[in-house]
Amino acid sequence: MSRVCQLTGKKPMAGNNVSHSNAKTKRRFLPNLIKKRFYIPETDTWVKLKVSTSTLRTINKLGIYAYLKKLEKQGHKTGVKL
Repeated sequence: MSRVCQLTGKKPMAGNNVSHSNAKTKRRFLPNLIKKRFYIPETDTWVKLKVSTSTLRTINKLGIYAYLKKLEKQGHKTGVKL
């Protein structure tokens, strides 16, 4: 399964490990993702999404329905039927 947030599109980044001697080796910065079920009372449905924890904080603040509407208004394709 890919390591991509289904709502924001956050995905792994590439960078370097830098040692004390300043030798550099490649590494990946992975997003902090969790699988979570959300209940949308407006549509009376459950949705299972893989989201980043920063997205989860925003969902807790705004509500899942309002956040999905906001993304839809901005033109993002979430794959969730509203």
